Amino acid sequence: MRSQYDPAWVESTAQARWLRDNVFKAVEDESRPKFYACSMLPYPSGKLHMGHVRNYTINDMLARHLRMKGYNVLMPMGWDAFGLPAENAAMQSGVSPAQWTRMNIADMKSQMQPLGLAFDWSREIATCDPKYYKWNQWFFLKLLEKGVAYKKTQIVNWDPVDQTVLANEQVVDGRGWRSGALVEKREIPGYYLRITQYGEELLSAIDTLEGWPDMVRSMQRNWIGKASGVRLAFVHTIEDASGQLIDEGKLWVFTTRVDTLMGVTFCAVSLEHPLTRRAIELDPGLEPQVQEYRQAVQGSPAAGAQAKLGIPSGLHVEHPLTGEPIAVWITNYVVSEYGEGALMGVPAHDERDFDFARQYGLPVQPVIAFEGLPYDPAVWSDRYSSREGHLINSGAYDGLAVEQASQAIVDALAERGCGEQATTWRLRDWGISRQRYWGTPIPIIHCEHCGDVPVPYADLPVVLPTDCIPDGSGNPLLQHEAFRHAACPRCAAPALRETDTMDTFVDSSWYFMRYCDPDCHTSMVGPGNRYWMPVDQYIGGIEHAVLHLLYARFWSRAMRDEGLVDFSEPFKNLFTQGMLLRESYYRKAEDGSRRWFYPSEVSVHYDEKSRPISATALEDGLPVTLGGVEKMSKSKNNVVEPKDIINKFGADTARLFTIFAGPPDQSTIWSDSGVEGAYRFLRRLWSFAVDDQAHWGKGDDQAVDAAEARRVRFMTHSLLQQINNDYERLQYNTVVSGAMKMLKVLEGARNAGRQTCRESMSILLQVLHPVTPHVSQVLWEALGFAGAIYDSAWPTPDSDALKRDEVKMMVQVNGKLRGEILVQADADHDTIRGQALSHAVLSKHLEGAGRMIVVPNRLVNFIV
Repeated sequence: MRSQYDPAWVESTAQARWLRDNVFKAVEDESRPKFYACSMLPYPSGKLHMGHVRNYTINDMLARHLRMKGYNVLMPMGWDAFGLPAENAAMQSGVSPAQWTRMNIADMKSQMQPLGLAFDWSREIATCDPKYYKWNQWFFLKLLEKGVAYKKTQIVNWDPVDQTVLANEQVVDGRGWRSGALVEKREIPGYYLRITQYGEELLSAIDTLEGWPDMVRSMQRNWIGKASGVRLAFVHTIEDASGQLIDEGKLWVFTTRVDTLMGVTFCAVSLEHPLTRRAIELDPGLEPQVQEYRQAVQGSPAAGAQAKLGIPSGLHVEHPLTGEPIAVWITNYVVSEYGEGALMGVPAHDERDFDFARQYGLPVQPVIAFEGLPYDPAVWSDRYSSREGHLINSGAYDGLAVEQASQAIVDALAERGCGEQATTWRLRDWGISRQRYWGTPIPIIHCEHCGDVPVPYADLPVVLPTDCIPDGSGNPLLQHEAFRHAACPRCAAPALRETDTMDTFVDSSWYFMRYCDPDCHTSMVGPGNRYWMPVDQYIGGIEHAVLHLLYARFWSRAMRDEGLVDFSEPFKNLFTQGMLLRESYYRKAEDGSRRWFYPSEVSVHYDEKSRPISATALEDGLPVTLGGVEKMSKSKNNVVEPKDIINKFGADTARLFTIFAGPPDQSTIWSDSGVEGAYRFLRRLWSFAVDDQAHWGKGDDQAVDAAEARRVRFMTHSLLQQINNDYERLQYNTVVSGAMKMLKVLEGARNAGRQTCRESMSILLQVLHPVTPHVSQVLWEALGFAGAIYDSAWPTPDSDALKRDEVKMMVQVNGKLRGEILVQADADHDTIRGQALSHAVLSKHLEGAGRMIVVPNRLVNFIV
């Protein structure tokens, strides 16, 4: 055993043992409880940073801990390998996305392996492998047969630079989230999946996800967005260019507050509404402003947070009960994809409408009175949106309570044929078509004679060419003759393949099932899926709390309905880890872009309280801007690469720091001094283990201080009790602090005896093993403990060790602390009273003491 801690030797020694014994290969074993621990698979961007180390170490700790507790654990790893970044990289480097992706996978895997992560690499998958995406295509065809997949033409967000459709959430301030280009609206055909068919089930099942964070469950509910209310129509006589009534002469809106109908002072329509298009036809001068709004609006429900802007359309509709004309406004805060793409404006009782009306001088008509609280049309109050109170200014409905009025108004609308109870959803069907190259080909062939023809199952997979290098001029598949041209499967006539590829969320909606049987070539999922699924613990970032998880939940149900799986929810428990943050620095260029500096490239200046106040670049001495702490990101040059930490301090130090830095579910800031502190702890651990004669007592053949032995055992098992509780809660940072305290106990155990110290040392190495697996394993073997540490039984606190012969009790007099006494743990009240009264210091405070209140083993309070 080496006298000095040598991380490189320790870690190579441990990993050689794991490789030799194939330690982490998981096999189905009905004799043990299974546990499937899965991290969200990464995109192979090329470089790991310490934020990745933290994420994967959390999962690794869970897997190693449960293995030692007797579970049969699966922890796989793979690559979310399709996507637009590979195409963008190809345009910059001239290397095909296929080659770039494969190089990055190899590079990232080589960076992961030194960390000692307990991945079962035999199950590795990459979603760009034909043997994987074949099943995307196969299942798409199954969904197409059932009508769950379908084709339609729809207005979409089009990124003119990336030449692709963007989801609403990928449009930020009117620009593409990657390219920054102004997004256009286009009508194009594409394929959709009827996730709305599962909306009710997806919503109601959220209540069963007890192992998910409450915040994530709320985000899922809000995204699905079920609302019960009334669908009603404002009639009109507006005709299109051909003389036909638009939407049969009815402007439909959905409202959850039909009781406020008599307070409508305007109607608002989206930028894409048919009435908007007609208004522009009648008054072309409106088009520039509408186009400006289109470019600026985000295009998602979050648009409601922007300034409420509008244009009077010049069109009017009729109030459904009074027949009065209501002006129609074209606005940026009504979204075409949600509800009816129109709303009734009730400024008196809706804050958003109130802001809009105030901006444009529209009438505000209160129709609900609140007892003793007059309405002030100049200032909004949250009480104006309350459902308490009774109706006013509402004709026949005056004096009715809100619920009574609502029903009466619904009945009146129904009689007129222009309203009914309805439920609306924020959730919309999932558009999976992407007009780009690097993705799963949609298995459809377009024939002039037969139309859109599915590729026969026997011809799957439709293999994506790997020799394309995008140049930014659109989808290169359109120019790939060998791929594009095919014979029609029905009539054999020359035909063209579909060149749209699938949204990469398709790839990530079921990969965790493929891990269970990655080499199954006859079915989408194999027998292993029945053993391992559902995932017992899923771990990933909060940024995936909505779409990825929602699509995965939908996909599992669709597979269930196809008879492929027997469960509905894919993830029993979900853990969203916090991010690792680091300071960032940048300098603005003349064109407004930012150049980001590495922390090592700047000199930071601090005030007298050590707070950063400014920074300059080392290269030229000129100022740079303090960007604050940001998530570690290559784009901001504030990453710390694992290899740099591993080369200097070792993988166990990297793992230990990222776990000890803070609670795993909270973000924490990178600290160079914290890394050095973690390294010092491991050196102390090594030195203590090596120098056993000095630290472990004089041996069992010489005198042992029994009291000291009892103290060491009590402290060790008390800390073990706390550590075990923290492991169960995934509170891993306090696991580390508990282990540090345990080492300190051992360092002070000079006369506890070898047997006691060996017991405590074995416990310390075991609780550290999930955090620092290399050094704990090498020390375990060097100190002669039985078997392999990763197969050892997880330690449990010894109840006898937790019993105290003597306990320290605080002594209070009338609730005020006066001192302490040392008593036998099983002392009765009379003994405790006697010791307190005879105490040299306390006795003077206890003259005339009467009643005595005892909190066992903690304190005693005398009433004087």
